[in-house]
Amino acid sequence: MKNPYKDKSWFKLIINKYMWVLLFFGSWMIFLDNYSYFDHRLLDNQISELEENKTYYQEEILKDENQIKQLKNPEQIEKYAREKYFMKKENEDIFIIEFEEDSIANSEKD
Repeated sequence: MKNPYKDKSWFKLIINKYMWVLLFFGSWMIFLDNYSYFDHRLLDNQISELEENKTYYQEEILKDENQIKQLKNPEQIEKYAREKYFMKKENEDIFIIEFEEDSIANSEKD
């Protein structure tokens, strides 16, 4: 009995041993290898996240460097101490005004 599909191009492609080797190699590389597509995708996501962190920290370093430059001036040190730590000069009163919206926003954060 003669195979009716023997002369068909798709049948020749299916029985081709090189095609099977290529299919096996491709699926091995995509799914099972240490350097598979999925591992590369995961590593690429980690790299992009680390690069975003790097830019964030570089911006923070620049902000801190600018603040350090400003704090070399004694007037800026006094201003910083007054704003952040509510320090005062002798014979001076400080009034801290807290608006109602601020207290509501702070209580919602907690």
